[in-house]
Formats: sequence, structure tokens, C-alpha cells
Amino acid sequence: MSARRPCMVGFGELMLRLNPPGQQRLIQADAFEIRYTGAEANVAVMLAGLGFDTFAVSRVPGHELGQACVNFLRRFGVNTDHVARGGDHLGIMYLEAGAAQRGSKVIYDREHTAIRDARRDEFDWDAILTDADWFHFSGTAPALGDNVRAVLMDGLTAARERGVTVSCDLNYRAKLWSPEEAQPVMTGLMQYVDVLIGNEEDAAKVFGITAEGSDVARGDLVLASYEKVAAELARAFDLRYVATTLRTSVSASINHWAGMLYDGTRHYVSRSYEIHPVVDRVGGGDSFSAGLIFGLLRGLDPQSCVEWATAASCLKHSIPGDFNLVSEKEVEALLAGDASGRVQR
Repeated sequence: MSARRPCMVGFGELMLRLNPPGQQRLIQADAFEIRYTGAEANVAVMLAGLGFDTFAVSRVPGHELGQACVNFLRRFGVNTDHVARGGDHLGIMYLEAGAAQRGSKVIYDREHTAIRDARRDEFDWDAILTDADWFHFSGTAPALGDNVRAVLMDGLTAARERGVTVSCDLNYRAKLWSPEEAQPVMTGLMQYVDVLIGNEEDAAKVFGITAEGSDVARGDLVLASYEKVAAELARAFDLRYVATTLRTSVSASINHWAGMLYDGTRHYVSRSYEIHPVVDRVGGGDSFSAGLIFGLLRGLDPQSCVEWATAASCLKHSIPGDFNLVSEKEVEALLAGDASGRVQR
């Protein structure tokens, strides 16, 4: 009899991603590449590729664009049985990829989207979480309004009752809500969270906890201050783990990438990778979350977990689109020291 596959459920908005080919600017584009995305869906896709059962829980329009989005996720092994249908508008993310000293740019069209009108009775959380080991959401979900928060709260309550581990990627987006709006909402949700993931800007904007001495714009990261932030978050919200990515942006094309995991007692820091060139950094944080979930559900020790998450998300930066389409073998090869990028024949 085969072993049971781990099961992860992700709740959040599904969107259409439109970007000009290559590094063209939005203002010069006469064509767009089409993909579909969503923070939680990005996590689900990577874990599905690594052999997990994964479920995307969301709401999309009942017309052809909504179906195209669902079909796109199914291509990569994600179960979409619990994606509700309704409304007329699928959220859109326009992405302009940066290069050299010009940063990437995102423009959202996320007003009046299908998920914003979601109803609690459209989601049967007992059925959704039947086989779940893990429930994942990000801060972009509660940023979408009271309806989405009510559905999320039902899911979190059901997960707590069932003993399902819950992770949250803070994913603060200034274009969705202000720090003053985010802080009370996210603080209230932390009582349901076991594993908190976020970078230095997230913690500062959402909880007012800053990494003193660090300046991400200048590329100055002070590890000791990050460790202090993680410990403060863990104490404040009684968290099992706090994880963060450590990105130093030399330019849009050259990044240094590492990760840190805190287990309430000790900080574990991964090796650092120089990523050059960065093909597509969008989804890098989501792939770190997926790698962390992979490691924790596989029972890896904390150091191995953060190494695995960092290596997997390092590879994501080489892949166009939001999905991290890597194999376990490829991640293990990088962990073993093969960063040559040689042709495999």
C-alpha cells in the first residue's frame, strides 16, 4: 500500500497576470503574455509538483476567463473542486519586469473582483479540510474586504478545530490597504497561525516591528536585527515558527538570496545564493513558503527546512511566471553544491 500523500489547502484570490514580453515597459507594449496566479495558488502548484495533494480555494467568475484560470491550475496538478463561481471580474496583475537598475513594477486591477463578493455559504470547510494537513493563506486575502475575511475566519476556525497546521505569509501590499488598516486585522488573525512567514518590510508595515539598522533599498541587511524581529513576533503571537527571506538587491538583475527560520529557541540561517541574472522574481517568496511547508511536513530538521526552502526559491528566480516548476531532484542537486547550470544530457 502506498504512503498517504501530504495535503495542503490554500485560500486566496486567483488572478490573471499580464506582462509584456521580456523586459519591455508597459507603456511600449503591444502584446501581453498571459498567465494566471495568486499567492496561495503559487504555493499549491509547487507542492503539487513535489507530490503533495493540493487544493486551491477561491472564487472566480463563471465565464470563460474564470474557467481558463481554473484550467491553468489543473494543468499543474492543483485540485480546483472548491473554487466557487460568481461575479463578473477576475482580478488582473499587470507586471513590468525590471532590469539592471530599473526595478519591476506592478499595477493591480483588483476592485470589484469575484472573490470580494464571496459568501460564507459557498465554502464547505468540513469538506475542504477533510484530508488536510496544512492550511495556507497570505495577507493579500484579508486585504480584500469584510466578505473575504469572514470566509477566511471560517476556514481558520475549522482548521484549528481539526488540528490542521496554519501558515500565513504576511505579503503586505500597499496598493491593497494601509498599515493602519492591516495591523488590527492581521493581529486578530495571528491567534490561528502556527507558522508566520514574511520579510522585513512586512513586519514593519503590519506590526510596527522593524529590523533596526537594515536598509533594503541600499542592500544593508543586519542579521542580528532580523533575529530580534523573529523572536519578538514569536513571543507576541505564540508562534511555532517564524521564517523570513533575506534578499539583497544589487540591482533588478542581481540578487543575493537567503532565508532564516526561528523555532522559538534558535535561529537557523541558510547559505546565501547569488542569483544572476534574475529572470523573474515574482513568486519567489511564495516558493520559499512552499519549500518551508515541504520541509516541515516531511519532518526535516529546522536547518534542513530553511536550506530546502531557500534553495527551491533560489531556483524560482530562473523561471518565467509566478509558478516554481522545479523537481525535488533539482533542489537536492543545488543543495549538494551543483550550481553550475550545466546542460543535463
